[in-house]
Amino acid sequence: MRRNVHEHAQSLPAEAQPGRELPKGLGITTPGAKRFWKTWSTAPQTAAWTETDWAELELTAKLVDGLFKGDLKLAGEIRQRVAKWGATVEDRARLRMTFDKTDENESAVPSEAPPEVDMDEELYKLLNGS
Repeated sequence: MRRNVHEHAQSLPAEAQPGRELPKGLGITTPGAKRFWKTWSTAPQTAAWTETDWAELELTAKLVDGLFKGDLKLAGEIRQRVAKWGATVEDRARLRMTFDKTDENESAVPSEAPPEVDMDEELYKLLNGS
């Protein structure tokens, strides 16, 4: 057990959360933005979210939809927003965010099969003008 845990450290469950349905009223149309919603709405970080956090996810999903429609100027704003949620290892270290370890007897194998299509293909085409 670590003795030098910071008083504001966050320890979150390692497993995916139940998530929420993408609100139809947002008008999200791109597959990339729909994947973004699904990824973040079920992320372990959401275990501690309040309604204001979910509202931020809705706003950010709209920005992501705009990005996938070709507005690349939105990328920086999206990156700043997801950093506040602990999107990368570096972000989580800065936020002092850790995930609880799974029990050694539990399987570490994901419950869903990996997608057969490269999920970044849509973004690659967008960035390369294809």
